[in-house]
Amino acid sequence: MEFSHRPVLLRQCIEGLDIDPSGTYLDGTCGGAGHSLRIAEKLTDGRLIGIDRDPEAVKTASERLKGYNALVVKGNFSEVREISERLGISGYDGILLDLGVSSYQLDNGERGFSYNYDAPLDMRMSGEGISAADIVNGYSAERLAQILSEYGEERFSFRIARNIVSAREKKPVETTFELADIVKASIPAKFKREKNPCKRTFQAIRIAVNGELDSLDHALDDMFELLSPGGRLCIITFHSLEDRMVKQRFASFCTGCVCPPDFPQCVCGRKPRGRLINRKPIVADEEELAENNRSHSAKLRIIEKLMPEPPSPTAI
Repeated sequence: MEFSHRPVLLRQCIEGLDIDPSGTYLDGTCGGAGHSLRIAEKLTDGRLIGIDRDPEAVKTASERLKGYNALVVKGNFSEVREISERLGISGYDGILLDLGVSSYQLDNGERGFSYNYDAPLDMRMSGEGISAADIVNGYSAERLAQILSEYGEERFSFRIARNIVSAREKKPVETTFELADIVKASIPAKFKREKNPCKRTFQAIRIAVNGELDSLDHALDDMFELLSPGGRLCIITFHSLEDRMVKQRFASFCTGCVCPPDFPQCVCGRKPRGRLINRKPIVADEEELAENNRSHSAKLRIIEKLMPEPPSPTAI
C-alpha cells in the first residue's frame, strides 16, 4: 500500500510559517511529505529537515523530496534537540508539527490503528516497543480505565476496562475487531447513537502505545528554544488533550511580568518571549471540509519567537 497522507490545513501552514527561501525549517512529523514538499518548493538556498518515527514514512518522504535541499531522519520529534545537535543545526526559522495519524497508518489494516479493519492489535507508529495488544492484555483494569479516561475522555472507561479483563481471561484480545466488539458491548444502547463508540478507546490506547502526550510535552519547550528570533512554530492538533497542552504552553511563552498585582513595579524582570499569530485556532474552511473528512477536528496554532530586548543601559 502506498504511503499517502493528504496534508491538513496546508495553505494555512505555509502562510503561517512565513517562509524565508534562505531559512532552515523543520517538519517534525514528516509523514508522506505532504507539508514538507510544499516547504521545500519555497526554498532556494534554504534547508529542510524532516523527522518521522515511522520507517515507511522516512523512506517515502526521502524519495519525494529528492532534488531538494532536504534530509529526512528516523526519530521522534521529542528528540529534536539531539537530532539538531547531531546535524549541526543551532536554530530554525520555522517548525511544523502535524500531530494527526496519517491516512496510510489509518487505512493500512495491518497497522491496527483503525476499528474499521480487522487486524492485529498493534498501533505502533515506529513498529517498535509495546503494542496495543500488550496494553490490552497486560494492564490491570484500574490502569486500563485510567488510560481510557485520561487519554480518551471516555465516560464508560471502567466498564470497558472491566469487560476487557473479563474477555482476556478466556482468551487474549488479539485483533481490532475483538476489541471493538468489547467496547460496543460496554456502551449503553442510548449512547451508541453518537459517534462510533470505539473512537475514544482506540484513541486512548494509541496515545498510550506511542507516548504521544509525553512526546509533545517534552518537545514544546525544546522546539521553542530552537527557534531563531522571528521564527515560527506551527502545530496542528486533532483532539482536545493536545490542543489544550499547546494552547497553555504557547500562553506561557507569551507571558511577561508575573509579579503580584499589588506590586508598585515589576521586580521579576520577566518579558514575553513569543507572540501569538492567531488568538483563536485556525480551522479548515468549507472547501477543505468537503474534500477531506479528516480535517474536521484539526486546529492550527502559531506562535512567533520575539527578538530579545537589548539590555538596559547601566545607570551612572
